[in-house]
Amino acid sequence: MPDKRDYYEVLGVSRTANDDELKKAYRKLAKQYHPDLNPGNKEAEAKFKEANEAYAVLSDAEKRKVYDQFGHAGLDGQGFGGAGGAGFDIDLEDLFGSFFGGFGGGTRKRGGPQRGANLKYRMNLDFMEAAFGVERQITINKEDHCDTCHGTGSRDGSAPEKCPTCQGTGQVSQRQQTMFGAVMTSRPCSACGGKGTIVKDPCPACNGRGRRQKSKSLHVKIPAGVNDGEMLTMRSEGEPGSQGGPYGDLYIEIHIRPHPVLQREGNNTYCEVPITFTQAALGADLDVPTIDGPYNYHIKEGTQPGDSFTIRGKGIPYLNRNNMRGDHMFRVTIEVPNHLTDAQKELLRQFEQTCTDKNYQKRGSFFSKIREMFK
Repeated sequence: MPDKRDYYEVLGVSRTANDDELKKAYRKLAKQYHPDLNPGNKEAEAKFKEANEAYAVLSDAEKRKVYDQFGHAGLDGQGFGGAGGAGFDIDLEDLFGSFFGGFGGGTRKRGGPQRGANLKYRMNLDFMEAAFGVERQITINKEDHCDTCHGTGSRDGSAPEKCPTCQGTGQVSQRQQTMFGAVMTSRPCSACGGKGTIVKDPCPACNGRGRRQKSKSLHVKIPAGVNDGEMLTMRSEGEPGSQGGPYGDLYIEIHIRPHPVLQREGNNTYCEVPITFTQAALGADLDVPTIDGPYNYHIKEGTQPGDSFTIRGKGIPYLNRNNMRGDHMFRVTIEVPNHLTDAQKELLRQFEQTCTDKNYQKRGSFFSKIREMFK
């Protein structure tokens, strides 16, 4: 190929680049131009093949030595320059692992310890239980190590043996020829199911799995101030890991039942308090409901419908912050009396006749604006 680019230029490295620098540069280009990430892009496909070819040569000490001395001409007849790029192996699992697992960290250890599954438990709390905290005893069903074989899976409790098919890796590799060259692919070992170990004499209690369904009772302490939808974490109370991996966690999802009177937003509580016309006009002492019980609060005379008031420090405790609480706010609504007697109606008419715009400032202002409009 007369216009073939210099391999160092293709990878974007210097001629003194070491193996790590070559590998890092190649992975960057492979990630950028891989056909699966650029479907239908012929230019990307060509650059991917070019990077493969460059890396296959420069990563091989003997081929690199020949290339440095004689250039592309020195590689003629060695499988480079043909349409397939045959003559070099690429581990696609290693390549894709680097795409999604980060670069520079090496390949993922196969058949190693795996963390156990996390579990979730939904817990319903009353409004006051969430406000002040509560202790609960719960029961969860989960997979755990078999008590009979102590998690080994074998009848006599002995450790499983290394799988002879995959030699304990849990993976078997296969070499295939593709348009990009010879590639190495891996898949879980069918003999051991990807575990890397086999049990010759299975435990009858768990059928050789090493784990069984169990019920476990747990004591849970719910802290004061927990909010609806929050997750509490109980470490290592999930399911056991595999290959000696640690247990997963148990997440307790909190759901709070509504209160018949109080509402909550964050650490503040709210309610509405109905009062009479007389209480609003003359002022009154009210028993305002809070999470601590009734709180005596004096409203001044002339209180209007919808006026809001705040009682400091009577809201929900802050989570894990001692002696800190939100506020309680209430809004008054004036209830108009029903089922009046004739005597009550007559008294109200007499009262109304004594009132002027001075007593009803909003009404006086409203009709003053109306009169101004129609002058």
